[in-house]
Amino acid sequence: MNIETAQRFRRLGILTIFAVYFVILVGGIVRASGAGMGCPDWPTCFGQLIPPTSEAELPENYHEIYAVGYANTDFNVIKTWTEYLNRLTGVTIGFLIFLTLWSSRAYLKTDKAVFYLSLTVFLLVGFQGWLGAMVVKSHLFPLMITAHMLLALFIVALLIYAIARSQNDALQAIDISRLPSQFKTVLTVAMGMTLIQVAMGTQVREAVDLIANEHQYIDREYWRDSFPIIFYVHRSFSAMILFTNLWLAWKIYQSVDKDNLLLRLAYVLMGLIITAILAGVSLDRLGMPPVAQPIHLLMANLIFGMQFFIYICIRYAAKHQHQSPLKIRTE
Repeated sequence: MNIETAQRFRRLGILTIFAVYFVILVGGIVRASGAGMGCPDWPTCFGQLIPPTSEAELPENYHEIYAVGYANTDFNVIKTWTEYLNRLTGVTIGFLIFLTLWSSRAYLKTDKAVFYLSLTVFLLVGFQGWLGAMVVKSHLFPLMITAHMLLALFIVALLIYAIARSQNDALQAIDISRLPSQFKTVLTVAMGMTLIQVAMGTQVREAVDLIANEHQYIDREYWRDSFPIIFYVHRSFSAMILFTNLWLAWKIYQSVDKDNLLLRLAYVLMGLIITAILAGVSLDRLGMPPVAQPIHLLMANLIFGMQFFIYICIRYAAKHQHQSPLKIRTE
Protein backbone atom coordinates (compact mmCIF):
# COMPACT_ATOMS: atom_id res chain seq x y z
CA MET A 1 0.00 0.00 0.00
CA ASN A 2 1.09 3.55 -0.72
CA ILE A 3 2.69 5.03 2.42
CA GLU A 4 1.09 8.40 1.77
CA THR A 5 -2.36 6.79 1.60
CA ALA A 6 -1.81 5.02 4.93
CA GLN A 7 -0.60 8.24 6.53
CA ARG A 8 -3.61 10.14 5.20
CA PHE A 9 -5.98 7.58 6.74
CA ARG A 10 -4.13 7.71 10.05
CA ARG A 11 -4.19 11.53 10.15
CA LEU A 12 -7.89 11.68 9.30
CA GLY A 13 -8.68 9.01 11.86
CA ILE A 14 -6.74 10.72 14.63
CA LEU A 15 -8.32 14.08 13.78
CA THR A 16 -11.75 12.46 13.93
CA ILE A 17 -10.98 10.90 17.31
CA PHE A 18 -9.98 14.31 18.70
CA ALA A 19 -13.15 15.81 17.19
CA VAL A 20 -15.33 13.20 18.90
CA TYR A 21 -13.66 13.94 22.23
CA PHE A 22 -14.20 17.65 21.58
CA VAL A 23 -17.92 17.12 21.03
CA ILE A 24 -18.02 15.13 24.28
CA LEU A 25 -16.46 18.14 26.00
CA VAL A 26 -18.95 20.51 24.38
CA GLY A 27 -21.77 18.16 25.35
CA GLY A 28 -20.55 18.31 28.94
CA ILE A 29 -20.56 22.10 28.79
CA VAL A 30 -24.11 21.99 27.45
CA ARG A 31 -25.25 19.87 30.36
CA ALA A 32 -23.30 21.80 32.99
CA SER A 33 -24.75 25.11 31.80
CA GLY A 34 -28.28 23.77 31.44
CA ALA A 35 -28.25 24.61 27.74
CA GLY A 36 -29.66 21.28 26.60
CA MET A 37 -32.94 22.89 25.57
CA GLY A 38 -31.26 26.05 24.27
CA CYS A 39 -32.68 24.96 20.93
CA PRO A 40 -36.08 23.44 21.75
CA ASP A 41 -36.57 21.94 18.27
CA TRP A 42 -34.42 19.87 15.88
CA PRO A 43 -32.82 20.08 13.33
CA THR A 44 -33.72 23.79 13.27
CA CYS A 45 -33.35 26.09 16.26
CA PHE A 46 -36.52 28.05 16.99
CA GLY A 47 -37.57 27.10 13.48
CA GLN A 48 -34.49 28.76 11.97
CA LEU A 49 -31.35 27.35 10.38
CA ILE A 50 -29.33 30.03 12.19
CA PRO A 51 -30.68 30.67 15.70
CA PRO A 52 -31.77 34.13 16.90
CA THR A 53 -29.47 36.40 18.85
CA SER A 54 -32.18 38.26 20.74
CA GLU A 55 -35.71 37.71 22.00
CA ALA A 56 -36.94 40.40 19.57
CA GLU A 57 -36.35 37.95 16.71
CA LEU A 58 -38.83 35.47 18.17
CA PRO A 59 -42.61 35.59 17.86
CA GLU A 60 -44.41 37.06 20.86
CA ASN A 61 -46.01 33.72 21.66
CA TYR A 62 -42.79 31.69 21.51
CA HIS A 63 -43.41 30.49 25.09
CA GLU A 64 -46.51 28.73 23.82
CA ILE A 65 -44.90 27.43 20.61
CA TYR A 66 -41.93 26.00 22.48
CA ALA A 67 -43.67 25.41 25.79
CA VAL A 68 -41.56 22.45 26.91
CA GLY A 69 -38.22 24.15 26.60
CA TYR A 70 -39.33 27.63 27.64
CA ALA A 71 -42.42 27.29 29.76
CA ASN A 72 -40.75 28.91 32.73
CA THR A 73 -37.59 30.35 31.22
CA ASP A 74 -36.98 33.42 29.09
CA PHE A 75 -34.91 33.19 25.93
CA ASN A 76 -31.20 32.89 26.77
CA VAL A 77 -28.88 33.66 23.88
CA ILE A 78 -25.87 32.00 25.53
CA LYS A 79 -27.69 28.72 26.09
CA THR A 80 -29.14 28.79 22.58
CA TRP A 81 -25.81 29.33 20.87
CA THR A 82 -24.03 26.84 23.14
CA GLU A 83 -26.44 24.14 22.03
CA TYR A 84 -26.26 25.29 18.42
CA LEU A 85 -22.45 25.08 18.40
CA ASN A 86 -22.76 21.62 19.92
CA ARG A 87 -24.87 20.61 16.93
CA LEU A 88 -22.45 22.18 14.44
CA THR A 89 -19.60 20.22 16.00
CA GLY A 90 -21.62 17.03 15.57
CA VAL A 91 -22.18 17.82 11.89
CA THR A 92 -18.45 18.47 11.44
CA ILE A 93 -17.71 15.04 12.89
CA GLY A 94 -20.09 13.55 10.34
CA PHE A 95 -17.99 15.00 7.53
CA LEU A 96 -14.75 13.82 9.13
CA ILE A 97 -16.14 10.31 9.55
CA PHE A 98 -17.12 10.26 5.88
CA LEU A 99 -13.62 11.35 4.84
CA THR A 100 -12.13 8.66 7.09
CA LEU A 101 -14.40 6.06 5.49
CA TRP A 102 -13.49 7.26 2.00
CA SER A 103 -9.80 7.07 2.84
CA SER A 104 -10.17 3.56 4.28
CA ARG A 105 -11.12 2.18 0.85
CA ALA A 106 -7.40 1.71 0.23
CA TYR A 107 -7.42 -1.13 2.79
CA LEU A 108 -9.97 -3.22 0.88
CA LYS A 109 -7.10 -5.03 -0.82
CA THR A 110 -4.86 -5.46 2.22
CA ASP A 111 -7.09 -5.50 5.33
CA LYS A 112 -10.83 -5.32 4.70
CA ALA A 113 -11.53 -5.10 8.43
CA VAL A 114 -10.18 -1.53 8.51
CA PHE A 115 -12.72 -0.49 5.86
CA TYR A 116 -15.62 -2.27 7.56
CA LEU A 117 -14.70 -0.80 10.93
CA SER A 118 -14.74 2.66 9.33
CA LEU A 119 -18.08 1.88 7.69
CA THR A 120 -19.53 0.77 11.02
CA VAL A 121 -18.36 4.00 12.64
CA PHE A 122 -19.95 6.01 9.81
CA LEU A 123 -23.29 4.25 10.29
CA LEU A 124 -23.12 4.62 14.07
CA VAL A 125 -22.46 8.35 13.76
CA GLY A 126 -25.63 8.61 11.68
CA PHE A 127 -27.49 6.72 14.40
CA GLN A 128 -25.88 9.01 16.99
CA GLY A 129 -27.30 12.02 15.14
CA TRP A 130 -30.77 10.46 15.21
CA LEU A 131 -30.33 9.65 18.91
CA GLY A 132 -29.40 13.28 19.54
CA ALA A 133 -32.67 14.33 17.95
CA MET A 134 -34.51 11.87 20.21
CA VAL A 135 -32.75 13.40 23.24
CA VAL A 136 -34.24 16.78 22.33
CA LYS A 137 -37.68 15.30 21.60
CA SER A 138 -37.61 13.41 24.90
CA HIS A 139 -36.96 16.76 26.64
CA LEU A 140 -33.56 15.56 27.92
CA PHE A 141 -34.78 12.24 29.33
CA PRO A 142 -31.85 11.06 31.51
CA LEU A 143 -31.52 7.54 30.07
CA MET A 144 -31.48 8.95 26.54
CA ILE A 145 -28.66 11.32 27.49
CA THR A 146 -26.71 8.42 29.01
CA ALA A 147 -27.18 6.26 25.91
CA HIS A 148 -26.07 9.17 23.73
CA MET A 149 -22.83 9.54 25.72
CA LEU A 150 -22.04 5.81 25.92
CA LEU A 151 -22.51 5.44 22.17
CA ALA A 152 -19.96 8.21 21.66
CA LEU A 153 -17.51 6.22 23.80
CA PHE A 154 -18.14 3.09 21.70
CA ILE A 155 -17.62 5.04 18.47
CA VAL A 156 -14.26 6.28 19.73
CA ALA A 157 -13.22 2.73 20.66
CA LEU A 158 -14.00 1.51 17.14
CA LEU A 159 -12.06 4.39 15.64
CA ILE A 160 -9.07 3.67 17.85
CA TYR A 161 -9.17 0.01 16.81
CA ALA A 162 -9.41 0.90 13.12
CA ILE A 163 -6.44 3.28 13.31
CA ALA A 164 -4.39 0.85 15.40
CA ARG A 165 -5.14 -2.01 13.02
CA SER A 166 -4.00 0.09 10.08
CA GLN A 167 -0.69 0.64 11.90
CA ASN A 168 -0.27 -2.89 13.24
CA ASP A 169 3.24 -3.29 11.82
CA ALA A 170 4.50 -0.50 14.06
CA LEU A 171 2.58 -1.80 17.09
CA GLN A 172 3.92 -5.32 16.62
CA ALA A 173 7.44 -3.97 17.08
CA ILE A 174 6.70 -2.97 20.69
CA ASP A 175 8.73 -5.03 23.15
CA ILE A 176 6.52 -6.49 25.89
CA SER A 177 8.68 -9.49 26.71
CA ARG A 178 9.34 -8.35 30.28
CA LEU A 179 5.75 -7.51 31.22
CA PRO A 180 4.25 -9.80 33.89
CA SER A 181 1.91 -12.53 32.70
CA GLN A 182 -1.09 -11.08 34.52
CA PHE A 183 -0.72 -7.63 32.96
CA LYS A 184 -3.30 -8.13 30.20
CA THR A 185 -5.81 -9.56 32.68
CA VAL A 186 -5.41 -6.63 35.06
CA LEU A 187 -5.69 -4.21 32.14
CA THR A 188 -8.95 -5.86 31.07
CA VAL A 189 -10.27 -5.56 34.62
CA ALA A 190 -9.22 -1.90 34.69
CA MET A 191 -11.19 -1.21 31.51
CA GLY A 192 -14.24 -2.90 33.02
CA MET A 193 -13.86 -0.81 36.16
CA THR A 194 -13.70 2.35 34.06
CA LEU A 195 -16.93 1.41 32.27
CA ILE A 196 -18.63 0.75 35.63
CA GLN A 197 -17.36 4.10 36.90
CA VAL A 198 -18.65 5.88 33.78
CA ALA A 199 -22.05 4.19 34.22
CA MET A 200 -22.21 5.32 37.84
CA GLY A 201 -21.04 8.76 36.80
CA THR A 202 -23.91 9.11 34.35
CA GLN A 203 -26.34 8.27 37.14
CA VAL A 204 -24.72 10.91 39.34
CA ARG A 205 -24.87 13.34 36.41
CA GLU A 206 -28.59 12.67 35.96
CA ALA A 207 -29.20 13.29 39.66
CA VAL A 208 -27.16 16.52 39.50
CA ASP A 209 -29.24 17.66 36.51
CA LEU A 210 -32.42 17.28 38.58
CA ILE A 211 -30.85 19.04 41.56
CA ALA A 212 -29.57 21.84 39.32
CA ASN A 213 -33.02 22.30 37.84
CA GLU A 214 -34.56 22.51 41.30
CA HIS A 215 -32.04 25.22 42.21
CA GLN A 216 -32.46 26.92 38.82
CA TYR A 217 -28.71 26.41 38.22
CA ILE A 218 -27.72 28.72 41.08
CA ASP A 219 -26.60 28.16 44.70
CA ARG A 220 -24.21 25.42 43.58
CA GLU A 221 -22.63 25.18 47.02
CA TYR A 222 -25.88 23.64 48.32
CA TRP A 223 -26.28 20.98 45.65
CA ARG A 224 -24.05 18.53 47.51
CA ASP A 225 -26.60 18.27 50.33
CA SER A 226 -28.97 16.49 47.94
CA PHE A 227 -26.51 14.07 46.32
CA PRO A 228 -27.74 10.43 46.13
CA ILE A 229 -25.87 7.49 47.66
CA ILE A 230 -24.50 6.52 44.22
CA PHE A 231 -22.35 9.67 44.37
CA TYR A 232 -20.46 8.38 47.41
CA VAL A 233 -20.03 4.93 45.85
CA HIS A 234 -18.75 6.62 42.69
CA ARG A 235 -16.33 8.72 44.72
CA SER A 236 -14.94 5.76 46.68
CA PHE A 237 -14.62 3.58 43.58
CA SER A 238 -12.23 6.12 42.09
CA ALA A 239 -9.59 5.05 44.63
CA MET A 240 -9.74 1.46 43.34
CA ILE A 241 -9.37 2.72 39.78
CA LEU A 242 -6.40 4.88 40.76
CA PHE A 243 -4.48 2.05 42.44
CA THR A 244 -5.28 -0.48 39.70
CA ASN A 245 -3.97 1.84 37.01
CA LEU A 246 -0.98 2.79 39.16
CA TRP A 247 -0.04 -0.89 39.20
CA LEU A 248 -0.32 -1.05 35.41
CA ALA A 249 1.79 2.08 34.95
CA TRP A 250 4.41 0.85 37.44
CA LYS A 251 4.75 -2.51 35.68
CA ILE A 252 5.19 -0.76 32.35
CA TYR A 253 7.81 1.54 33.89
CA GLN A 254 9.69 -1.48 35.28
CA SER A 255 9.45 -3.61 32.16
CA VAL A 256 10.04 -1.48 29.05
CA ASP A 257 12.76 0.75 27.68
CA LYS A 258 12.46 4.51 28.10
CA ASP A 259 11.68 5.06 24.42
CA ASN A 260 8.90 2.47 24.39
CA LEU A 261 5.50 3.74 23.27
CA LEU A 262 3.82 1.96 26.18
CA LEU A 263 5.73 4.07 28.69
CA ARG A 264 4.52 7.31 27.11
CA LEU A 265 0.98 5.97 27.07
CA ALA A 266 1.26 5.02 30.75
CA TYR A 267 2.34 8.57 31.66
CA VAL A 268 -0.62 10.01 29.75
CA LEU A 269 -3.03 7.54 31.37
CA MET A 270 -1.94 8.51 34.88
CA GLY A 271 -2.15 12.20 34.01
CA LEU A 272 -5.73 11.71 32.83
CA ILE A 273 -6.71 9.79 35.96
CA ILE A 274 -5.19 12.38 38.29
CA THR A 275 -6.93 15.19 36.38
CA ALA A 276 -10.26 13.34 36.58
CA ILE A 277 -9.87 12.83 40.33
CA LEU A 278 -8.94 16.48 40.91
CA ALA A 279 -11.97 17.59 38.88
CA GLY A 280 -14.14 15.22 40.92
CA VAL A 281 -12.74 16.55 44.19
CA SER A 282 -13.47 20.11 43.09
CA LEU A 283 -17.06 19.13 42.30
CA ASP A 284 -17.39 17.60 45.75
CA ARG A 285 -15.59 20.22 47.80
CA LEU A 286 -15.66 23.49 45.86
CA GLY A 287 -19.37 23.92 45.28
CA MET A 288 -19.75 22.23 41.87
CA PRO A 289 -17.78 24.72 39.73
CA PRO A 290 -19.25 24.58 36.19
CA VAL A 291 -15.86 24.21 34.49
CA ALA A 292 -15.08 21.02 36.43
CA GLN A 293 -18.12 19.08 35.22
CA PRO A 294 -17.27 18.85 31.49
CA ILE A 295 -13.57 18.27 32.32
CA HIS A 296 -14.49 15.37 34.62
CA LEU A 297 -16.68 13.83 31.91
CA LEU A 298 -14.03 14.26 29.21
CA MET A 299 -11.30 12.70 31.37
CA ALA A 300 -13.45 9.62 32.00
CA ASN A 301 -13.86 9.08 28.26
CA LEU A 302 -10.16 9.72 27.57
CA ILE A 303 -9.14 7.25 30.29
CA PHE A 304 -11.11 4.43 28.68
CA GLY A 305 -9.79 5.34 25.24
CA MET A 306 -6.18 5.27 26.50
CA GLN A 307 -6.68 1.96 28.30
CA PHE A 308 -8.21 0.47 25.16
CA PHE A 309 -5.32 1.67 23.01
CA ILE A 310 -2.79 0.15 25.43
CA TYR A 311 -4.78 -3.10 25.25
CA ILE A 312 -4.60 -3.07 21.45
CA CYS A 313 -0.86 -2.40 21.57
CA ILE A 314 -0.32 -5.35 23.93
CA ARG A 315 -2.44 -7.59 21.73
CA TYR A 316 -0.56 -6.82 18.53
CA ALA A 317 2.85 -6.98 20.22
CA ALA A 318 2.06 -10.39 21.72
CA LYS A 319 0.83 -11.67 18.37
CA HIS A 320 4.07 -10.62 16.70
CA GLN A 321 6.17 -12.43 19.28
CA HIS A 322 4.29 -15.68 18.56
CA GLN A 323 3.25 -16.21 22.14
CA SER A 324 0.01 -15.95 24.06
CA PRO A 325 -0.52 -12.59 25.82
CA LEU A 326 -0.98 -14.64 28.97
CA LYS A 327 2.43 -16.30 28.61
CA ILE A 328 4.52 -13.17 28.81
CA ARG A 329 7.28 -13.56 31.40
CA THR A 330 6.04 -14.29 34.91
CA GLU A 331 7.70 -12.28 37.65
